[in-house]
Amino acid sequence: MTVRILILALMVSSIAVGQESDSAVARKIFTEALTKGQSYEMLEYLCTRIGSRLSGSPQAAAAVEWSKQQMEKYGFDKVSLQEVMVPHWVRGASEYAVIVNSKAIGSREVPVLALGGSVATPPGGITANVVEVQNFEELEKLGKKAIQGKIVFYNRPLDPTLINTGSAYGGAVDQRHDGAKFAARYGAVAAIVRSMTTLHDDVPHTGSMGYDSVGTKIPAAAISTNAADLLSSLLKADSDVQFHLELHCETLPDIKSYNVIGEIKGSEFPDEIVLVGGHLDSWDVGHGAHDDGGGCVQSIEVLRLFKALGIKPKRTLRAVMFMNEENGMNGAKEYAAQAKAKGEKHIVAIESDAGVFTPRGFGIYSEGDGLAKIQKWRPIFEDYNVYQIEKGWGGADINKLKDQGTVLVGFRPDTQRYFDLHHTNSDTFDKVNKRELELGAATMAVLVYLLSEYGL
Repeated sequence: MTVRILILALMVSSIAVGQESDSAVARKIFTEALTKGQSYEMLEYLCTRIGSRLSGSPQAAAAVEWSKQQMEKYGFDKVSLQEVMVPHWVRGASEYAVIVNSKAIGSREVPVLALGGSVATPPGGITANVVEVQNFEELEKLGKKAIQGKIVFYNRPLDPTLINTGSAYGGAVDQRHDGAKFAARYGAVAAIVRSMTTLHDDVPHTGSMGYDSVGTKIPAAAISTNAADLLSSLLKADSDVQFHLELHCETLPDIKSYNVIGEIKGSEFPDEIVLVGGHLDSWDVGHGAHDDGGGCVQSIEVLRLFKALGIKPKRTLRAVMFMNEENGMNGAKEYAAQAKAKGEKHIVAIESDAGVFTPRGFGIYSEGDGLAKIQKWRPIFEDYNVYQIEKGWGGADINKLKDQGTVLVGFRPDTQRYFDLHHTNSDTFDKVNKRELELGAATMAVLVYLLSEYGL
């Protein structure tokens, strides 16, 4: 019995020493990030010197070269470009939308943004009566007779009772992405949608949308939540209210772009890859600061922290700047296809694409015991007020690695303000808090360190 107790004591002591050592490394990582971090300066350049970075744009090309140079400057072992063809949609001249000849208020211009991928209106725009619906089931019940020749107005708000605003967004975004497609099947001439935010303001939110591969394509745009509330109230009093919409967008031929990949080679298990990344492209409004410039610079910063502190990872670390997340996912598809073709083993992929607010934790998708293993490290994160390590879905770009057995990890910052800025002119560098950005990079770096040390 005495021998067993002694062995058990030695085992507990060994675990404690390991945990203490890991905690000490975590403290060094946070100290470096908060006192000598480079993420904020990187983001300032990306946002204010390059700006918004829609796939196919000159700014997206500049961001590719900039991020490559940054990773080379920090001395990563390997930096490479991975070619990918991306769509090239342009917004054109400013959009224009007006509520026309309402009995209550006359005519009034409203804030509007074309949805990414939309076709243009005819020259001079479209003016038509409006049909308001909450979902596709209502659209189907109304049928072609009630919809043909009209503008369909989707006005289902995000559910404000959901604490996770990402879940609220997920419950409403189908009307933005598929609204024009379904409206066109019933003869509508255009589709407008309430902006995807819980905030009530005059800021419209753009975003991706899709069409049927065959059939009519109709213009699609988002109006601000205040405008949506106004239009809805007017329609309740007067069903003959009309709406005028002018869009000038255009889809050009696909263009060559690149994913940008930086790597630090593993010292013991170089064939096992721990990926951390974000998407380099953004919408063509604002700076794309929270979505997703911040996620990109955090990912670069993770590897920089290893170099700055002299930490030699046991497993290979990769920082990946994915191209074309916003309107095609071509960068993620190409990366996953090449990883599969090369037989690469990504044990874990981490994505930062939910804003760069105060870190709360990670959402983890694992078909095995990956979640349970990562949860064992929770005490290390609790020192930094990071408590959420729970089941999740990963992220849009890294999810393309799911069928290769990769454990997917989504970095989770506080969600409450993200959809106030998401896909708008308001997503600018000045909306990013330096300390929150640095805390997020450090939180991700600690997880990457633990994964590099112990694997899964």
